[in-house]
Amino acid sequence: MKWEDRRQSDNVEDKRNSSPIGGGTPSMGTIMMIWPLIRPLLRTKFGWVLIFLGVLAYINGFNPLSILGISEQGSTQIVDQAKDDRQAAFISTVLADIEEVWKETLPKYGIRYKEPKVVLYRNATQSGCGFASAQMGPFYCPADQKVYLDLGFFDELAKRHGAPGDFAQAYVLAHEVGHHIQNLQGTLDKVQQAKQQWGSNSVKANALQVKVELQADCYAGAWAHHAQKRFDILEPGDVEEALKAASAIGDDTLQKKAQGYVVPDAFTHGSSQQRVEWFRRGFQNGDLRECNTF
Repeated sequence: MKWEDRRQSDNVEDKRNSSPIGGGTPSMGTIMMIWPLIRPLLRTKFGWVLIFLGVLAYINGFNPLSILGISEQGSTQIVDQAKDDRQAAFISTVLADIEEVWKETLPKYGIRYKEPKVVLYRNATQSGCGFASAQMGPFYCPADQKVYLDLGFFDELAKRHGAPGDFAQAYVLAHEVGHHIQNLQGTLDKVQQAKQQWGSNSVKANALQVKVELQADCYAGAWAHHAQKRFDILEPGDVEEALKAASAIGDDTLQKKAQGYVVPDAFTHGSSQQRVEWFRRGFQNGDLRECNTF
């Protein structure tokens, strides 16, 4: 994907070096690393005051070790940081493309586009929808209209699910922004009301959630269609990367990997075939009217 040396969005909040409020405890490796610094402080009242202030700062989201240049990751963080910074620049560039496309396209459908924020975090953070952890994967929070993304997800997508590539990552972001469009349309509110009537764990509620996810896949494809026409972003193999990612995170594929069998009634995102088909439909024509999964 052609993305370097292009405009980056200002709507990215980088919280990768922040601790979530009330979240996590220092690792044993970190404790061992700073023990020689803590031990002398235990001998004086002033030292105990410093320790207390440090703990208080950590609880409230500030890592006091950052003042000393000590990190949870040790020396490996330097390499990881460089990789993460490049990915962050990529996300910011893709988000800028998404903004340009939807600002121009959505008014044709009677939708005024309000730009969402993308929050980059590491391991855990607070969101408008509650506590967020990397295990949840990327998600959109309607309450604060932000997309939450731990960049480590892309490593998992590549290594665990066999779907590497920058355009696979662009598809993931475009899918989450697709949920933002659904929020602007009022679709998410209607779905939530229906799910409350049926019960969140019912077969009907799951089936409705699948429709939500497949429509977001279609919106992601429609974005790619317009982005290619406007910015000429695609290189050979890019579309295949997105299709491979869509297939890799289909419910049937994930269930079979996890438990060896498939339970269609438990699907919440759609099968691999469905996800590929709806992304392809959006990509082929770029018309949101063709994305009606309901």
